[in-house]
Amino acid sequence: MTGDAGGCAEKWLGKDGLIAGRLGPGFEPRPQQIEMVSAIERAMESRSTLLVEAGTGVGKSFAYLAPAIERIVARGERVIVATNTIALQEQLVNKDVPTVLAALQESGGPEIKAELVKGRGNYVSIRRLMLASKRQERLFTSRAARDSLHVIEDWAYTTEDGSLATLPAIERISVWDKVQSDSGNCMGRKCPMHDRCFYQRARQRMTRADLLICNHALFFSDLALRARGVGFLPYCEHVILDEAHHIEDIASEHFGLSLTEGRVMHLLNSLYAPSSHRGYLASLVTADKDEAALIDQTTRTVLEAHDESARFFGSLRARVRGVGGAGSIRVGPGDAIEDSVSEVMARIALGLRRLREFELPEEDRFELNAFAERADSISTEARMLCMQELPGCVYWIESGGGDGGSGPGGSGGRTAFECSPIDVAPVLREHLFTGDRSVVLTSATLASGGRSGEPSFAHVVSRLGCEDAETLALGSPFDHAAQAELHVDPTMPDPRSSEYLDALASRIASHIRATQGGAFVLFTSFRTMNDVADVLRDGLEAAGHPVFVQGRDGSRSLILDRFRLDDRSVLFGTSSFWQGVDVKGRGLRNVIITRLPFDPPDRPITQARLEAIEARGGNPFMEDSLPRAVIRFRQGFGRLIRSASDRGRVVVLDPRIATARYGRLFSEALPPGVRVIGPEGELLGAP
Repeated sequence: MTGDAGGCAEKWLGKDGLIAGRLGPGFEPRPQQIEMVSAIERAMESRSTLLVEAGTGVGKSFAYLAPAIERIVARGERVIVATNTIALQEQLVNKDVPTVLAALQESGGPEIKAELVKGRGNYVSIRRLMLASKRQERLFTSRAARDSLHVIEDWAYTTEDGSLATLPAIERISVWDKVQSDSGNCMGRKCPMHDRCFYQRARQRMTRADLLICNHALFFSDLALRARGVGFLPYCEHVILDEAHHIEDIASEHFGLSLTEGRVMHLLNSLYAPSSHRGYLASLVTADKDEAALIDQTTRTVLEAHDESARFFGSLRARVRGVGGAGSIRVGPGDAIEDSVSEVMARIALGLRRLREFELPEEDRFELNAFAERADSISTEARMLCMQELPGCVYWIESGGGDGGSGPGGSGGRTAFECSPIDVAPVLREHLFTGDRSVVLTSATLASGGRSGEPSFAHVVSRLGCEDAETLALGSPFDHAAQAELHVDPTMPDPRSSEYLDALASRIASHIRATQGGAFVLFTSFRTMNDVADVLRDGLEAAGHPVFVQGRDGSRSLILDRFRLDDRSVLFGTSSFWQGVDVKGRGLRNVIITRLPFDPPDRPITQARLEAIEARGGNPFMEDSLPRAVIRFRQGFGRLIRSASDRGRVVVLDPRIATARYGRLFSEALPPGVRVIGPEGELLGAP
């Protein structure tokens, strides 16, 4: 390690440090940030695990980038930083990392290579693009698809990075599947376009980089592959996982299985679409009778797979429909799911591999290999799911209702058969928290309230399997006692009451009027959100408040951008707006929480987790349901104060925060000194 303990913190983030020199007079040292740097220094030196909760305004990205750069410079070690949201990834890549590296250069330090790492499917393959262009009339079923291909062509021959991030909008995004880089059909150095390959260039940059930045999905995808003996990310001595409150769900997803109707039908239609008689198999032209016969036979197998897949996913939908029409149902150990998919998909894979034995152009041999790998993967996953072969997992069916459109040539996509580990702690304990590397997990919300009101990491430690981790809770440098108020309303009727919806809408409208808009209204249910929006929208808009409703008025990013344009706006949102959203200043001065954010009790993974705790004699509510809800509540509260000048209120329209015995754990988990105000404006206390 360079320097004495704490030397890195002062060097980089002290009042005369490198960051201050780079950012100028506006930079202010923060004690919490200095403490975080020192803790990460120690964890990196000892190659141990550290959990850091860093409140809003601490500046945690600089706090982990500074010791990361020190390790790179002093020891030549590699560091990977993984985030959950694109917004934070973009902040790191476009702002924070360049600032740190520029400060290092200005101080006479060496050049550090930083690289944003993306999955292979993000890059266009020039070879595959040329092949798709040559066969477009036989591959693509519509003019819109061919027009989309032409947009990709125009872009591909001028782009610098060749990734989806710079691709202009196209009408049929499914065309990308025909031109993206794919390991199954990569020709390696045999490829005539190898020297121009965007993915190979990116991979070379990755292997030469000192600091890697990626998203959680890519990191845990690599971790799951490493558990099977393979992987694509280079070894890193230090791992930093920001937005770490997402890790359990992301890891659970990547160590489980998911067979979706859309994925199966997309593969089948790519091979041969019955409605248009087009697809890859239809694009193969041969004068060899044996080869033509095998193409016809494989095509017939694909048609059979269309029928069997429609039957399979139709039967799954029927199960969900039998208990309510849409949503998810759990598949128990004794529930029989007829597997009509794995055998026919295996036959497709076999036919495709047999076609490779003919004298085909080399590019077709690689395409056939890629299609065969995908068919094999679907076959294997269908068998494992139907037979429930993965131990320690919960299995369920997810369906959006309707008929799914999964008949021959249909797009489908609304039904899935999935499984996830009930407890990812053993997996992470073995594959993440062991080995000769440090692991730093940080977020603004990692801890839940303890019995004394002090932050407790017990829940996250037990769920992630990092029992030996050091923990550090750092409060926010913002003065929440002066900047924020908590409004509670113990008089709200029971949600099951016929009076509930009118009462909820009335109180929401009242609080929106009190702040003249600038409000997020956060729900735990899409149905309730839409019902309230139907009641309030016309009146709010007539009063000069632009209204944006998640799922109705555009994408998440679009409605957020539109919300920022007018400080009288109101945004109705569900789970994705409880976290990862940053609106500074007067634009957001009112966060209305309609219900305490407990997990839906009928969610299969939630049921299985609670049952496992109960089976070992624990208290499912106190050990799991309540801590999760408290952490999510803190995330929602955290939307309000994003800078030292922000002011506003958080409104909780769930009476349980005031009337239930556990309600105090929610208020005690908030920053100290926040005033609590009742429905008549009376002061109820300051937690």
